[in-house]
Amino acid sequence: MSEQLSVRLNTTLALIDQFQSAFTAPSKDQSATESPRKDALPLLSASSEALKSQVTKLSLLTINTPFTPSAIGTVLSALNESVLPSLLTATLLVTPNDYTNAFHSEVQSLSKTALNQLSSLVKEVKNVAEAKDKTKNDGQKESELSQPEKDAVTVATGRVWDSCDFLTDLAAKGVVGFVTRRVEEWRDLVGDAVKEIEEWDPNEDDGGFFEEFLGDNGPEGAGDESEDSDEGKDEDNAALHAHKKSTLRILKPVGQAYPAIITNRLKNAGNVPSSSDAGVRKLESLMSNLQCIPEYVDEVAGALYDADLVKSDEYLQKAKSCATKAIELVTLPWSAAENESNQQDTQDKFTVWSRTWLKVMEEVSKPANGTPNTA
Repeated sequence: MSEQLSVRLNTTLALIDQFQSAFTAPSKDQSATESPRKDALPLLSASSEALKSQVTKLSLLTINTPFTPSAIGTVLSALNESVLPSLLTATLLVTPNDYTNAFHSEVQSLSKTALNQLSSLVKEVKNVAEAKDKTKNDGQKESELSQPEKDAVTVATGRVWDSCDFLTDLAAKGVVGFVTRRVEEWRDLVGDAVKEIEEWDPNEDDGGFFEEFLGDNGPEGAGDESEDSDEGKDEDNAALHAHKKSTLRILKPVGQAYPAIITNRLKNAGNVPSSSDAGVRKLESLMSNLQCIPEYVDEVAGALYDADLVKSDEYLQKAKSCATKAIELVTLPWSAAENESNQQDTQDKFTVWSRTWLKVMEEVSKPANGTPNTA
């Protein structure tokens, strides 16, 4: 292997390790500087596409004969001097304050994955270069790579491609598109959990196992106790049925909040929600509240199945509270002025729907006697 190619290969691997470390270093406070928000995503997309293009060249130059160290060195130089620094810069520009914590974490995770996969590819190229160099030093004629050797390079290349595609797609959809996808995932989780609760029948919990195991009559003299037990069980089941019904009365509006927010406040919103600090903070809070609900609903279901009504009510209250906060956050359009005197002019159909939803939630939270439900 030529000394120049060896240096460039090792430089690429060293840069990848250095950039990986930069991702884990504490980010600087950019509150006093101009927000780079509008520039980061185009740079992220461009650097991802450039990385994909360069690794394609690197792969083809590695698996095809003749093996040309100078051509491979040119590709590595482009990676070292332009592509990798651009990817690092773009990733670091996507700060939590400007793009939400979740989006920042997603970009960093995907960038780390891309660099890890690139490192694997460069190591495969280095292995090929060393093998070619050994063949040359032994005075043998250069031959084509074996199929397993080619496969190792192409598989590594494909993994880099996938990472680049994920980054490009994320940059194209932006913060709001990313938030929309997450909210859709949480909507589906809540929907599945509510459906399970709807289909659950407290009367079928034991499936008659103990009656079948012990026999119809049971031990002699146990008849009266069995009747008392059956009566107690019937009362318990009746209570569970009633609690299931009241729980679903609250969970159904909770589930309806997701598609309503997606349709009216996320889809077709463009970059407006993420174009200001206030909008980013609102997105952050919206995600935080909507993300918690699936877990709370799962806890509600589990507590119901265990006949733990106190715990069920506790998590039902948490789910309801998060859904209410989410609706209240986006009752007004993203463009609504913070000044209350101007808010009347910025109301829309969703504003009216939100207030109706809040009233419905208040009503369904009341038990039959009209006092507020603990849930």
